[in-house]
Amino acid sequence: MTQDNKIVIYTDGSSRGNPGRGGFGAILMWNGKVKEIAEAYRKTTNNRMELLGVIKALSQLKTKKLPILIFTDSKYIVDAVQKKWLDNWIKTDFKGGKKNKDLWVQYYQLATTLQIQFHWVKGHADNPYNNRCDELATLAADNGPWEIDTEFEKI
Repeated sequence: MTQDNKIVIYTDGSSRGNPGRGGFGAILMWNGKVKEIAEAYRKTTNNRMELLGVIKALSQLKTKKLPILIFTDSKYIVDAVQKKWLDNWIKTDFKGGKKNKDLWVQYYQLATTLQIQFHWVKGHADNPYNNRCDELATLAADNGPWEIDTEFEKI
């Protein structure tokens, strides 16, 4: 997929059990270049892996000047950003025990310096990039090497 003067990112997360072993996969595309990343964690949740995939993909970027299109099958992420839930969570310091504060704060700090637009895609459908991210995430979850999701394991 090419988008003139835009960085395109696809992400997906996976968890074998919720919580359980998990992983994320991401594909970053710009100017004809494609980079795939994936990581695995020994104990985590699906939502954490979905969100960590976005964070790790954004952390790979070397420029903050270009608009970014992020495609994900996570309604959790898309709704939190587009419906401004995250803004309210930040304002109220995640009052009421909202989950994944550590990751949302990381995302928020990255996002304030970037031009990000989210797009929801149906998971396990006909989108080859989303399907590849799912493959990367599940392979990571199943095969490791597993890192420690330190903040999650404190709970």
